[in-house]
Amino acid sequence: MRLTPRSDSPRAGGLGISRRQFLKRSGATTGGLAAAGFMGAPMMQRTEADEKTAVSDAPVETKRTVCSHCSVGCGVYAEVQEGIWTKQEPAFDHPINRGAHCAKGASLRQHGHSSRRLKYPMKLVGGEWQRLSWEEAIEEIGNKVLELTEANGPDSIYWLGSAKFNNEQAYLLRKFAALAGTNNTDHQARICHSTTVAGVANTWGYGAMTNSLNDIQHSKSIMFIGSNPSEAHPVAMQHILLAKEKSQAEIIVVDPRFTRTAAKADSFVRIRPGSDVAFIWGLLWHIFESGWEDREYIDQRVYAMDEVRAEVAQFPPDVVENITGVGEEAMRDTARRLAENRPGCIVWCMGGTQHTTGNNNTRAYCILELALGNIGKSGGGANIFRGHDNVQGATDLGLMSHSLPGYYGLSEGAWKHWSRVWDLDYEWVKGRFDQAEYTDGKPMHSSGITVSRWIDGVLEQEEDISQRTRLKAMFYWGHAVNSQTRGPEMQQAMKQLEMMVIVDPYPTVAGVMHDRQDGVFLLPACTQFETTGSVTATNRSIQWRDKVIEPLFESKPDHEIMYLLARKLGFGDELVKNFQMNGDEPLIEDITREFNAGMWTVGYTGQSPERLKAHQQNWHTFSFRDLQAEGGPVDGDYYGLPWPCWGNAEMGHPGTPILYDTSKKVSEGGLTFRARFGIERDGENLLADGSYSEGSELEDGYPEFTDTMLKDLGWWDDLTDAEKAEAEGKNWKTDLSGGIQRVAIAHECSPFGNAKARCNVWTFPDPIPKHREPLYTSRRDLVADYPTWDDVASHYRLPTLYKTIQDKDVTGDYPIILTSGRLVEYEGGGEETRSMSWLAELQQEMFVEINPALANDLAIAEGDMVWVEGAEGGRVKVKALVTPRVAREVVFMPFHFGGMFQGESLHDRYPEGSAPYVLGEAANTATTYGYDSVTQMQETKCTLCRIEKAS
Repeated sequence: MRLTPRSDSPRAGGLGISRRQFLKRSGATTGGLAAAGFMGAPMMQRTEADEKTAVSDAPVETKRTVCSHCSVGCGVYAEVQEGIWTKQEPAFDHPINRGAHCAKGASLRQHGHSSRRLKYPMKLVGGEWQRLSWEEAIEEIGNKVLELTEANGPDSIYWLGSAKFNNEQAYLLRKFAALAGTNNTDHQARICHSTTVAGVANTWGYGAMTNSLNDIQHSKSIMFIGSNPSEAHPVAMQHILLAKEKSQAEIIVVDPRFTRTAAKADSFVRIRPGSDVAFIWGLLWHIFESGWEDREYIDQRVYAMDEVRAEVAQFPPDVVENITGVGEEAMRDTARRLAENRPGCIVWCMGGTQHTTGNNNTRAYCILELALGNIGKSGGGANIFRGHDNVQGATDLGLMSHSLPGYYGLSEGAWKHWSRVWDLDYEWVKGRFDQAEYTDGKPMHSSGITVSRWIDGVLEQEEDISQRTRLKAMFYWGHAVNSQTRGPEMQQAMKQLEMMVIVDPYPTVAGVMHDRQDGVFLLPACTQFETTGSVTATNRSIQWRDKVIEPLFESKPDHEIMYLLARKLGFGDELVKNFQMNGDEPLIEDITREFNAGMWTVGYTGQSPERLKAHQQNWHTFSFRDLQAEGGPVDGDYYGLPWPCWGNAEMGHPGTPILYDTSKKVSEGGLTFRARFGIERDGENLLADGSYSEGSELEDGYPEFTDTMLKDLGWWDDLTDAEKAEAEGKNWKTDLSGGIQRVAIAHECSPFGNAKARCNVWTFPDPIPKHREPLYTSRRDLVADYPTWDDVASHYRLPTLYKTIQDKDVTGDYPIILTSGRLVEYEGGGEETRSMSWLAELQQEMFVEINPALANDLAIAEGDMVWVEGAEGGRVKVKALVTPRVAREVVFMPFHFGGMFQGESLHDRYPEGSAPYVLGEAANTATTYGYDSVTQMQETKCTLCRIEKAS
């Protein structure tokens, strides 16, 4: 029987067999969880404990928390009796989700009380897990770290952090790594949105979403490219559908795959994976040809658009169709929809970022919005939906290998600034680092190895690594290794390490795929529901979480574990010097105050714990339309004080709801483009021309504020005497008094200046974004005209291959394009969500989507088990789902699965009782080498594979 319609129409994808039908017909639902009794009540019923355990006369405490899955930032009410989390409700008065939940959000209580969690510290001895006390675990791990540091230097230890930390914990681990003497620290943003941060920040100043989800309601057009919010960010879709209903917004989905979001679109455009820049240039060709660009906006606020015009001229319709597969009529129609429906926004996610050309893609998206004049306007903007609940905050707080908190970088000035904030002697901090000279510079000032490349930090020859030795030990702290590429090589790297430490509420795939007999430790961390602190949503709003329950089993909060390790390693007092301690646990609010004291660059200075808690307790007062409080204790503030929230808390800045919006006063949340790149380039002015924020006393472009600028303007005496003493010799981002910012804003000026956004990023390999063919391309005929870069000898301390990979033609053996993405049921590496029975029941098997024509060519039928083998030999055994959602030459796999490895179940390697309910092959076992030229973002969205029926 044919299970999918005979149609090439993109709408037909929405009529294909559903995953639920697929599983039912393949027999998956007749056993497994269903047979085990996990079938539960319908998902939309109130979430509560079983009646047998919930009956109690004890008083009910209601806690306010925030979902710990994607970054939409949904509010949740958690009801607690006698320390047990018994019920939960989506917060109907929350200004972002307004009572909405997705399947993942509805399962939060199970996350808090999951029986699959790690219960106590353990180590692997002779292939068997042995229980340890916390004291034994810290002692053994600490001794090994000290031994390795003494023998190989501090850079031999990698402190891999987490986007699941709250802001305070993310900040503290970055500080921890600094005091440990290394920049070898990172987190998930490196492999999801680092190309966004780099591309966007280098275009107009800050690397973040410009608007809010709520503001999308005012959009007249919304183009999704490499983004599928119906599955990845379901609650965000309510805002998108409101835009369609209220603003008659045109919804355009650009994707290699017909997604659930495409099913809601007015237009679906299928592109070949890896052709984003060519597609955007194709749109701009029509926009320029038809005179649809916003010329006044460009003249006033944009630098080097003329250079973009020259590049775009090389992408007429026939060239674009050859590269992208999209014909002239569809290209012109898409360009017209965007031009005729302004303000409009563009939304992208990992489908656009996870490429070797990721920074080119994100800059091209920005340039399109600049050409249409959409940035800095309500309903316009670059809306970058983040994938983890605090991936935005963890990035802002500096948990990266190339920067300190607040994007200060690693220069001597940056280290001196943060040493002052930490109240530590700079020379002492400097002495913590290896004093050698690496190829990339002094270790203290050279970017560390990225999480995307830690594998090569272990496997590369030592003479090719720009540090003293290879990596010897890895701390995987709240990280899913199955979300990284090159699974077989990862396993080899794990075998070579001298020690692995997994710190997580769950054992994760890292705890079982290593194929080791010893040298592995598991430390049970709390969930975010067992601690308190702040978390930053995708729109830059910072939200406070209550502690819902006390730590379960023998788990400890991450910040307490950091202190215990720091104390063992000899810098515990320095780590917590400014914090009140509750036993071994630093006071979270004091950590907030410390980063408030230093993060002037991005305006994380005005959100005191008291202000954030006041917002949390007054969800109901904030408008669902624009997030501004209407009356009440926080009247006039924007919800979560979205950064930049200038000055200190006493100044009372309301937060910035829309970046670069000149229609508002800076004191009321308005902003200009940042003067981050100087004041001129090759004789051309880089400052804004006749454009300025409402009420500004400087009615033209101006540079960033310094003490000298205040003196020249005659505003120096606006400072108090105490502020003058601190501000002397400083600028807006190093003046710890906040006086320079206060005075600039009193005159309605942006502290960071007023400049043009730039299309030419002269510090990047491609100053103007270029289309370059993927390293593993199926279009060998395009390589000569659109080649990749030459190999690089050292980037983030490692050699990086480009031309060497692309020069190998493997299309004869691997002719099919492989891409990956998300499912609505699971999140990230899936260890949490696959350990929740409700979600596990919904999606029980890993699969690959194959177009009917390709399936027929390969003699593969619906439900067959198949081998998907990547171009470097990694192979996964999965079930075939035959559907026209994907094109004939493309296959798709979700990336949330783990616990199977190249056909072998790893179930018995988990500590007893901790294996997730659902195991499956990791898609990234089959993905291949490839890294962005600026950030080392991994390539997951365009590689090659072959498929054959499994015997």
